[in-house]
Amino acid sequence: MSDEFEYERRFFCRSFPTQYDDGDSPLLIVQNYYVHQDGFALRIRMQAHGVRLDMSQETDGLTTLLDHRDAFDEAFVTVKGTAVGGTRYEAARQIDPNIALELMLRGGVPIVKNRFSVWLDEDGWDIDVFGANNAPLIIAEVERSSPVTNLTIPDFCTSEVTDDQRFYNDGLASKPFGTWKDEYFAELDRFGPQFSQLFGRNRRRSNQSL
Repeated sequence: MSDEFEYERRFFCRSFPTQYDDGDSPLLIVQNYYVHQDGFALRIRMQAHGVRLDMSQETDGLTTLLDHRDAFDEAFVTVKGTAVGGTRYEAARQIDPNIALELMLRGGVPIVKNRFSVWLDEDGWDIDVFGANNAPLIIAEVERSSPVTNLTIPDFCTSEVTDDQRFYNDGLASKPFGTWKDEYFAELDRFGPQFSQLFGRNRRRSNQSL
């Protein structure tokens, strides 16, 4: 059971850190949520390697699936539990992409994003650039095999959202970022960046404590 939990921390980014874009095409992800309530979720995800989309343009998840259906080479069905302190139950199984596509075309709430990956210090980071009604959201996340403590946080991370369910993908399926982004930006301007103090010592890459 220990491998059925994920340990991660997540951060809102005001902009994409272009210095970490090596020019290679990122991972295109389209995922549908069939359950997304009270922190529980049932998700189907399809992935296409080497497909870069302009997420600043109107990008619908199902249209993206059909336009690039031959590029999707991986698919998964995943069950998620509620998240507490950066820890969440997650059980995933790989499934046939053709079956996944047919299921996704028959229901669910789609999310589309490009995922960029970069290795910084001792951690690998995923940077998700969302499209459609979640644009212009950018989320950076780091995951480990145990709780993510004493983290060196890159400068492109504006504020931590690890325990903010609004920013979980299933939360975004229920209430897309585009519908409340102005509210969040006002909140960020009012209270400033927030970084959790529950995970040991936070440091910027310049070794400045947070």
